[in-house]
Amino acid sequence: MTDTNSGRGGRGASATGGTRAPEASPGPEPDMAAERCAGGKPRGRRVAAASLVALAALATGCEPGTAAGAQDVPPVRATQAAAPTPSPFLTAPAPTAEDANPSASPPPSPSASTAAPAPTAARPAPEPSTAPPPRVLMRTGSESERVRELQARLRQIGHFGRNPTGYYGSVTADSVRSFQAKRRLPVTGSTDAVTWQRLLAMTRVPTAAELAPPTERPVATPDERCLKGRVLCISKKSRTLAWMNDGKVVSAMDVRFGSEYTPTREGVFEVFWKSRDHVSTLYDTPMPYALFFSGGQAVHYSADFAANGYGGASHGCVNVRDKKKVAALFDQVKNGDKVVVSW
Repeated sequence: MTDTNSGRGGRGASATGGTRAPEASPGPEPDMAAERCAGGKPRGRRVAAASLVALAALATGCEPGTAAGAQDVPPVRATQAAAPTPSPFLTAPAPTAEDANPSASPPPSPSASTAAPAPTAARPAPEPSTAPPPRVLMRTGSESERVRELQARLRQIGHFGRNPTGYYGSVTADSVRSFQAKRRLPVTGSTDAVTWQRLLAMTRVPTAAELAPPTERPVATPDERCLKGRVLCISKKSRTLAWMNDGKVVSAMDVRFGSEYTPTREGVFEVFWKSRDHVSTLYDTPMPYALFFSGGQAVHYSADFAANGYGGASHGCVNVRDKKKVAALFDQVKNGDKVVVSW
């Protein structure tokens, strides 16, 4: 087979150096670049050179502009092996944007030596409140009409189970503690301004009967010695005192008596001395509104009775726990009025 080479002048020559055969006049030659890209066969006598150029064009992927530059490619010698057609299964993946720009460096990976972020500063502890504590209005030992109202209001909502006495004793303090604990207030047993305002908001104004109720205990049938004249009729059985005028009860109140070691004497007596602000010289104990009827024994107000009820006893006197009632009694009773103490 004749090996045809393509020279720079575009002329073909025979291997024996003879004159070249006359060329056929080709017709209008189509666009070589288009034919090469489409894979068609080139026309004319430059079959080998055109095939090699076509292979080169295919190897370059038929990029735009290769058709015009193909005329500047030097002729390929016949002895040069044709470039093999790349296999579609071995074709390298298309270059990515990162491959096309090798100067762009990948983002740095986090290093173990990278300093950790500074820890968040700890929240400062709240400063203690400098607000002064609520003002105390009533406490153990207080005695007033406001204490009586406090007791009446506590009784309305089930925290005080007795009649108001006006004296702030241990029973009242325990009732206030119960109220404070249920309302999540500081449990002190004293009535401060906050406790008082909360109690006012939850209760109503006490009636006169709630502030000064009749005796809790039913008054006993009067001893027959109490039916005439002005008499302090005292019953140990019912633990009551009835102030009577000619058989009619003017007022009544709860009382307690002496213990078995210091019993209250029974019998008929009369008031011989009144002492409004008396203090016992024997026991150094206050005995307000004292009405003496037998030696050192007297009817008088007892703060301990008001606070602790029947849990205690007197030293022989007749204790009254309602201060308001015994104060009114003190003003009405006169020296010489009869006193009857009986079972």
